[in-house]
Amino acid sequence: MCIRDSIGVGRQALGMKERPADLAKKQACASVGQARLMMVYQRLFSEYGHVASQVLITKHTVLDEPNSTNARNTFNALLQMGVVPIVNENDTISTEEIEFGDNDRLSAVVAGLIGADLLILLSDIDALYTADPNTDPEAKPISLVQEITEEILGTAGESHTSYGTGGMRTKLSAALIACGMGADMVIANAARQGVIQDVMAGKEVGTLFVANPEHSTSVIEYVRTKRYLD
Repeated sequence: MCIRDSIGVGRQALGMKERPADLAKKQACASVGQARLMMVYQRLFSEYGHVASQVLITKHTVLDEPNSTNARNTFNALLQMGVVPIVNENDTISTEEIEFGDNDRLSAVVAGLIGADLLILLSDIDALYTADPNTDPEAKPISLVQEITEEILGTAGESHTSYGTGGMRTKLSAALIACGMGADMVIANAARQGVIQDVMAGKEVGTLFVANPEHSTSVIEYVRTKRYLD
């Protein structure tokens, strides 16, 4: 599970009206925000009898083989102990050169790192559509994507569109990463009651992206070559 913007949470806690432009101040806000977010997650999960932990990573966590192995071992140990790891990019030390960019891609990298079978992306988006449903009344939902073709990538629109920026475009980026490393991926609407249970039960929910059965690309290669949409 990847968490929301720690910089924004920290900014609000510090009473700052606007997001700071200075990198050091951004990272200071992230330090405050990460702590606050984990307080919320630990409280919420404890109400259901679960223990939550925090895992902060950067691209260096993935690119450095010993770090990558250590991170994988930590995830495995947490899951074996029944702990729910809450993953976020370490915004207190990340800079533009080592950022994942968004939580969609971060979650796909984590899925590849731990060898997950399925990645579920929950959002306010019901599914992948044939066009931007905000502007095209003829847009139809796509329930199954066997292969991420140029035509499929084109459904996200240009990067400046509302459907593309921070929305479907980053989710297609995540699908490229996850499916390329052997994990199926589902995009579904978080507002749907019981959505995770429905996905796990194999019901037709949102859009299912099928993993590449001939995958051979490691998570390190994906991150190193930045093989996803910008």
